[in-house]
Amino acid sequence: MIRERLIGYIEQSIKQNWNIEALSNYREKGYSYREIAEKILKIHLFLKETGVKEGDKIALVGRNSANWCIVYLATVTYGAVTVPLLPDFKPEDLINLINHSDACLLYVDDKIFETLDIARLPQITGTVSLDDFSLITSGNDLVKQVYPAIEEKYQKTYPELKPEDIKFSSVTNDKLAVISYTGGTTGFSKGVMLTHNSLAANVRYAQNNMPLKPGDPLVSFLPLAHTYGCAFEFLFPFTYGCHITILSKTPSPQIIVQAFKEIKPRLILSVPLVIEKVFKKQLLPVINKSHMKVLLAIPGVNKILHKKIREKLTETFGGRFHEIVIGGAAFNPEAERFFKKIGFRFTVGYGMTECGPLISYASWDTTKLGASGRAVDTLEVTIDSPDPGKEIGEIILRGENVMLGYYKNEKATREIIDENGWMHTGDLGVIDNEGNIFIKGRSKAMLLGPSGKNIFPEEIEAVINNMDYIAESLVISEDNKLVALIYPDSEMLKKDNISDERFQEILEKTRKTVNERVPEYMAVHKFRIHSEEFAKTPKRSIRRFLYSKE
Repeated sequence: MIRERLIGYIEQSIKQNWNIEALSNYREKGYSYREIAEKILKIHLFLKETGVKEGDKIALVGRNSANWCIVYLATVTYGAVTVPLLPDFKPEDLINLINHSDACLLYVDDKIFETLDIARLPQITGTVSLDDFSLITSGNDLVKQVYPAIEEKYQKTYPELKPEDIKFSSVTNDKLAVISYTGGTTGFSKGVMLTHNSLAANVRYAQNNMPLKPGDPLVSFLPLAHTYGCAFEFLFPFTYGCHITILSKTPSPQIIVQAFKEIKPRLILSVPLVIEKVFKKQLLPVINKSHMKVLLAIPGVNKILHKKIREKLTETFGGRFHEIVIGGAAFNPEAERFFKKIGFRFTVGYGMTECGPLISYASWDTTKLGASGRAVDTLEVTIDSPDPGKEIGEIILRGENVMLGYYKNEKATREIIDENGWMHTGDLGVIDNEGNIFIKGRSKAMLLGPSGKNIFPEEIEAVINNMDYIAESLVISEDNKLVALIYPDSEMLKKDNISDERFQEILEKTRKTVNERVPEYMAVHKFRIHSEEFAKTPKRSIRRFLYSKE
């Protein structure tokens, strides 16, 4: 166990940043750290008066919002266990997961509540609106009596709230803090049990390695119900006294970039999708022009052009960030190489929900091309192969960040954490002698080629996805041959007035171009159009298991 406590970090930040704005929804007035403290204490009074104990579970279902963050903070600082559920889960799945988690209270968006059959949630004693904190339903008389009197109780308990009044639960680091339900790309949802220790270790590492100061602006657009967005766009900057602006609806890359320009964040966390869209839509059309290719090949001239491109790109993301941290899925190698060449301030990290989530990171100026950073100080990471530096094997790890296991699922826990405490990530890679981790793919995504060679479909997809008129792709194996499922870029097709017949011709030419760029054993036999966007995890990774037999 580490010495630092998540609750201690939260208490300290509220006291030190009392009058600074803390959380606000995009283009709305926000809450100061003092106002956050008031709302947390009111929720604590409600929990105490209704008999909620430390360790009891509280479900949280809603779109990203300041109120969502307040309920999360109130739950963990009380010593209860928060169960954040993605708002885009289907109503049937939400009901099943709320019941599975044994939650006794539910905080929920009004629109989502309307889709739920509350009669099928017998353990829920009260439902509270995330829109305005009003009581929606009460499953017992106590909740019905207590809730309307909380304001009066608060005024009597804290007639004049002061920073020294902020003292939350003394729950220890080994206790459960969060049950995070995630499907991942290989199966059905499991409840990841994360302790206070895991969350505190993530916050401590971020504080020591990602420079921020009180009042610094940040934009939160990743799903807060997922550990990546929650830890690094919310918990870590909150403990530093930052002002976090939350994009409440699922934002498009255009809206995200617009918010960056307005808010000028000091640190940017992103999934590859947003960065790759900018690369493909704004940069590739410019650098692929014949005269630009000539200029970029001239020593001296290319340095001037690289500087201009870097400055323009930096401005696109607000212009004031220390660095952009990319994680959650594989980053397109062509985009990564170009960004590295022009000296753009970005880095690629690696994590899993099961580690709360951080596994490895390196700052933009120390990271190696193609690497996903170096192991954090609270984890021991190695490769399960005879020669971890050269021979690809499964990435395994153990240490402070690792989950307790999957909630009420000992079999799944035993399958991922072995008897020696090593957690098997399911990711394949190598580690160089400086500790840099190079991820090669998912063990379950790996395909066996006709010649018996291992094929990582992500490598082929990275080449395909940079081609015109293709939004995304997925490579599968059929009859011992590689087939690429292609989701077309309908916007681009419409803009260039491309007919279906013409698109088929373009695809065949594209397939040949792709095969010229990959090794022979990775050649794609056929492109097949997939008419819908691929189903994805919260981290925007394609749920491959749904398409493996297509």
